[in-house]
Amino acid sequence: MVNGIINILRKEVSGLHEAAFLLGFFAIASQILALVRDRMLAHNFGAGADLDVYYAAFRVPDFLYISIASFVSLTVLIPFLSGYLSGGEASKEKAKEFLNGIFSVFMLVIAFACAAAFFAMPFLAPLIAPGFGESQLSDLIFLSRLLLLSPIILGISNLFGSVTQVFRRFFVYALAPVLYNLGIIAGVVFFHPTFGLSGLGMGVILGALLHAGVQLPVVSERGFFPRFSFPRDLSAVKNVIALSLPRTITLSASHFSLIVIIALASTVYNGSISVFNFAFNLQSVPLSIIGVSYSLAAFPTLAGFFSRGEKQLFASHVVSALRHIIFWSLPAMGLFIVLRAQIVRVILGSGSFSWSDTKLTAAALALFSVSIVAQSAVLLLVRGFYAAGETKVPLLVNVLSSALTVVLSFSLLSAFENSLLFKYFMESALRVYGIGGTAILMLPLAYSMGSIINALSLWLFFRRKYLSEPARVLREVSFQGFAAAVFIGFVSYHFLNFFDDIFDINTFWGIFFQGALSGLAGIFFGVLLLMLLKSRELADISAALRHRFWKAEVIAPEPTEL
Repeated sequence: MVNGIINILRKEVSGLHEAAFLLGFFAIASQILALVRDRMLAHNFGAGADLDVYYAAFRVPDFLYISIASFVSLTVLIPFLSGYLSGGEASKEKAKEFLNGIFSVFMLVIAFACAAAFFAMPFLAPLIAPGFGESQLSDLIFLSRLLLLSPIILGISNLFGSVTQVFRRFFVYALAPVLYNLGIIAGVVFFHPTFGLSGLGMGVILGALLHAGVQLPVVSERGFFPRFSFPRDLSAVKNVIALSLPRTITLSASHFSLIVIIALASTVYNGSISVFNFAFNLQSVPLSIIGVSYSLAAFPTLAGFFSRGEKQLFASHVVSALRHIIFWSLPAMGLFIVLRAQIVRVILGSGSFSWSDTKLTAAALALFSVSIVAQSAVLLLVRGFYAAGETKVPLLVNVLSSALTVVLSFSLLSAFENSLLFKYFMESALRVYGIGGTAILMLPLAYSMGSIINALSLWLFFRRKYLSEPARVLREVSFQGFAAAVFIGFVSYHFLNFFDDIFDINTFWGIFFQGALSGLAGIFFGVLLLMLLKSRELADISAALRHRFWKAEVIAPEPTEL
């Protein structure tokens, strides 16, 4: 049995068909485990002070990971390694030398940054969570220091991942995020009962070690285990930095705005950070399925078109991908808004997760869902600019929109606290009137508004720079998608009331079947409406299902946070 497992781990996946299904299966498995992870956290802690500390403790390590570990990003390193390895045995030695140099520079920088953060944490903690009391701040300092191991380990794992993907060991690479979530779950089940809150941090470290460790045999077998060796010629390292720096700053700006939002959330009430993070994680599921999938799938084609000077095809391909993002995201938005309570109750509604926690998280999920289209569009448009070799526009737009998100967070919180009319309107619209801590809902609202402004700004720049005529087709798909979203929401809402009399919605299976069947009914009638409207996107999907759509180049996403 052990030999069988080893053989699977060592297997090279050569067929695109096989690789596509392999990566897709494990991506779904990882998403499911992430939801199981959140359910266990909600069950054991509810939206309370301890879980607030846990989520706040990720802010500094997460920021360091984004800021520094992107230096060893797969999208940056793989082209270099592929280029070296295409030249024979002599080039293989150059590839090893290149990898050793990148590893050495990365370890030097990340170790220094994490050490500095370790000693600065007593000063950083009150800034990260100004609403915490002394006991929470003490726990935050300890847990943040423990989690500082994560950006180091996951950065090394990124380096390993570039090797496993170059040698087409997709099984190993796809298994890594699954093991990461299993490590966190182990922390909840085994470590927390013994070690308390620090046990959750141990679970994260275990997950990071598993993420890197599963790739280690492949890296060692191929002779690419990195060693400390600073290159004499720093030109390759400079090229990597030049490629990764704009992307790093762009991602860092977004995460800095999240740090500010979490700091504001800590001042609202105990549990507000947990509510924000639970809702954020739930809305990330359709974002990962739609936005990440289309942006990753489009990137190599976009880069190829632009490099060959086929700018018209480049622009039309972006517009085509954007059409499908709008087509999928608008109905998903409608479903998530109408079924928000059922989604939250099924995934999180257990144990210590109270009814007020459920209502606040559901309301926050609805506000996040408003920007699913925008967030997905941002992922595509940013990669479109990168494919064209343009890094300044996404950098500038993202930095400004992140700053605007911070300003909106302060402004909306102030308006909510000082205007009874505005507060009553928002609480009534979101059906949370009479529940404490509703001010937290202003933060997902600010995040969504910032995301929408970000997407619109990127689109205006892209249209002005690359489109010779307005993309009228976006108006058509936007109208059809919005009509479908409204119709799907309308049908789902009425079926919720219908199934309310059939199922016992005080049980897990009752609320599950109420939400699932209502959603399926909404989708069925939404598809009928789109057929009547003669949706081009629906026809494209039908055509894709009749062909071997899996015969496409496989690109695996990499983690963008801890």
